[in-house]
Amino acid sequence: MHTTHHRQNEMPNNIATFRHDGDFYFTYGVKAFKRKDFEKAEKWFNKALEVEPDNTLYLCQLSVLYTELHQYHRSNDFLQQVLKSDQPYVDTYYLLANNYAHLGLFYEAKKNAEKYLEEDPEGDFVTETNELLKLLEQVMVEQAEDDDLEFDEEDELMLYQETAFYHLEHEEWAEALQTLEEMTVYYPEYLPAKHEYAYALFQLGHAEEAVALEEAWLKQDDLSLNSRMNLTYFSYHMGNTEAFEAYLNQLLNIYPTYNEKKLKLAVTLAQVDVYDEAIERFKKLNKEQMTNYVSYYLWYGYALNCINKTKQASYIWEEAKEHHPSFDELLKAHGWV
Repeated sequence: MHTTHHRQNEMPNNIATFRHDGDFYFTYGVKAFKRKDFEKAEKWFNKALEVEPDNTLYLCQLSVLYTELHQYHRSNDFLQQVLKSDQPYVDTYYLLANNYAHLGLFYEAKKNAEKYLEEDPEGDFVTETNELLKLLEQVMVEQAEDDDLEFDEEDELMLYQETAFYHLEHEEWAEALQTLEEMTVYYPEYLPAKHEYAYALFQLGHAEEAVALEEAWLKQDDLSLNSRMNLTYFSYHMGNTEAFEAYLNQLLNIYPTYNEKKLKLAVTLAQVDVYDEAIERFKKLNKEQMTNYVSYYLWYGYALNCINKTKQASYIWEEAKEHHPSFDELLKAHGWV
C-alpha cells in the first residue's frame, strides 16, 4: 500500500520534470530549414527562443532564415539583438554585411565586413567576406563612375526611404540622421526627408537648429502639416508653452487623408501628452495596415497607459512583439517596463 502511494506521488514529479529545452525545438527548426520548409522552421526557432530568448545561436539562425526569405531588415533586427547580448557572436558582422549588401547599402555592408575580419581574421567566413568586399569595391567604383548602373533613381530612393524609416521607427537617431542627410543631398525634392531630418536632429540634442529649420520651412510653405507636427513636438519638449498651444490648436482641427499622416498626427499627440485625442486618432486607423509601424504600437500603448487603460495597452504591446522582435528594447529604453 505504502509503495503504491509512494509511486503515485513520484510519477507526476517525473512527468513534470520532463521539459523540452530550447535545443529540442531548435533541432527540429534546423531540420525544417534544411528541407526549405521555412514556415515550420520559423515556428520551431521561435519556440526555442521562447525558452531561451537570449540564445545567440537561435537568434542568428532565425536571422539567416529571414535573409533566405529576403526580409533583410527583419533579419538585421535579430542580428542587432545578438550584438547587444552578453555573448556577441562574431559571425553576426558577416551576416549583417551580407544583408546590407542585398539592401544596396554598400557603405554599411563594407563597414560590417571589415569589422568581421578585424574581430576574427581566422573565422569561418573569411573567404566569403573577402569575396564580398571585392564585389562591394567593384560596385562602389562602378556607381561612382556611372550612377545609373546599379539602380535607377526610383529604386535608390526607395532603398533610402526604407532604411530611414527603419532607423526612425526603431529610434536609432544617429543612423537615421546619416541616411536622411544623404537623402536631402541626393533627393532635395523629396520633402518628408527634410522634416524627418529635423526630428532626428532634435532627438540628438540639436533642438535650436531643428526649430530654426522647421520655422524656415513653415514660412516657405505655411500649409505644411509636417512642419506643424514637428514644431508642436519641439515647443512642448522645450517648455515653450505659448508656441505649443498655438501649434496644438491648429493640429486638433486637421484630419489628414493619408494613413502615414494620420498615424504621425496620432503619434505626435501622444508624444505631447494629449492622450484622449491621440487615442481617438489611433482608433480610426486600420490596424491591419499598421503592422510595419513600431511607432503605432509604442505610442498607442503609451497613451492608453497614461489614462489607466493598462490592460488594453499591454495587449497592444504584446501584439507589437509578434511583429517587431526588438520591441522590448524600445520599451526598456523609454523606461516603460
